[in-house]
Amino acid sequence: MLGQENDGLNYRLNYAEVSQKTYIDELIALISNHQLPITFVLNKIAKKPSQKQQAALTADTTPNLWLDKNNKLAWLTPQGEVTPSWDKLQKRVVTAGRKSELLLQAAKITKDSYVLDATAGFGHDALILASSGTRVTLLEQLPMMALLLIAEQFRMSQESNWQKLMGRLQIFGTDLQTFCQNQSSENNQAPFDVVYLDPMFPEDSYLDAKSGRGAQVNKRMQALHHIAVPPTLSEESELLANAKALLTHSDKARRVIVKRPKQAPFLAKLTPDDSWQNDAVRFDAYFV
Repeated sequence: MLGQENDGLNYRLNYAEVSQKTYIDELIALISNHQLPITFVLNKIAKKPSQKQQAALTADTTPNLWLDKNNKLAWLTPQGEVTPSWDKLQKRVVTAGRKSELLLQAAKITKDSYVLDATAGFGHDALILASSGTRVTLLEQLPMMALLLIAEQFRMSQESNWQKLMGRLQIFGTDLQTFCQNQSSENNQAPFDVVYLDPMFPEDSYLDAKSGRGAQVNKRMQALHHIAVPPTLSEESELLANAKALLTHSDKARRVIVKRPKQAPFLAKLTPDDSWQNDAVRFDAYFV
């Protein structure tokens, strides 16, 4: 997810039970290991905040989180709760295949592939990619979103039937440019076969240019528009160039896959080498 957020703020973590403190301590350790600029202010409350209480909590500038009794972490916003909810994707993950998932048709990956999801967001597409057996590295530059990803991976790793899938995911709280610079400085060029890009869409990019109709942005995405902004044309060009550069150190064909609404213009106004689309979304491929 591209955008900007005020780093170094305290995040108020509201939780339900004293017994969750051990889990919270482990989560804090993970935040430190991932070098996220996040500090928790703990607040034990009797039950989940009501809609009215959530509105009061979100009235100040301190980001508010809710850790329920099942240790699912959610960001409380005026638009509602924001959480990855990976468990709701179980059916898609189990049944994912090239015939049913357009993304896998476009990516052309195998269990031996390495994929970099450079704009991870909620991590849903990364799960679909990893369901094929491939290893996926997720980059998320917004600290709030990176926190939700790390917390969700930690929570789902407690479930035995999810552990193998979670073991194929590696999360970094950074952007693509910084990641590439670190790879170069450490002489540790990763052997990625696919770089996947899903930058924030403008809110009107879901609408048909002729009819003005289309899918509206849901409440969860509305919340993200407050901390993330769609990239400018120059930022799109830089993003695509960095993605391509990461794949040039190879003697075999590799590709950048870009997710767009069906009616949206090409990323950086560059025509792709191939495309796959359905009624709502399009995956453009740039071969390297």
